[in-house]
Amino acid sequence: MPWSRRAKIAFIGSHSVRKSNAVHAFASTVGRAGRSVEVGREVVRFNPLGLNEGATPEAQLWVLMAQVQQELELAGRAEILVTDRSVVDNFAYYLRVTGGEDPFGVEPLIRRWATTYDLSVRLLPDVALTADGVRSTSDAFRDEIEAILDRILPIYLPPDRCVRVPASSVTAEFDWWAIAERLAGIIGEPLVEGQLSATL
Repeated sequence: MPWSRRAKIAFIGSHSVRKSNAVHAFASTVGRAGRSVEVGREVVRFNPLGLNEGATPEAQLWVLMAQVQQELELAGRAEILVTDRSVVDNFAYYLRVTGGEDPFGVEPLIRRWATTYDLSVRLLPDVALTADGVRSTSDAFRDEIEAILDRILPIYLPPDRCVRVPASSVTAEFDWWAIAERLAGIIGEPLVEGQLSATL
């Protein structure tokens, strides 16, 4: 039977930390468990206003709004929505470009929207930056974002709902099953049909 309520898990962090690889591997895992799954793409890649170090406050505002819009559109399509980023890590990029200010008054929305994630997986930057033709390859830039994330994640995402995984662990051999079971436990539903629901 389908889950009684839908779940949402976000894969978060700075750039070039294998988030997209993790998203698709996790989605495949829950799909093999027999659960319907939808994947949200990293919206910044479609930003018409610029990205990376040269982004403007307006560009980062676009990203935040596009993230919320995408999640609203996809949330009802499957039992589990897996997102490549969340509003919280996108907020870190916004805070960097605004010097910590909030010129568009989005913080209350970020605070409220952060509560819609049942679980987050933070990919830690223990791998070298690689050029993909889109994201910055500046270590200093990534370090700035990581420092902001260290500061804001505990504010917006409860530590017991945020799993930390080194980016170097995201390989073909990584077992996502335990995290899938943890998500199922939070929802109070079995990961696999016929199993007893997992506990938190």
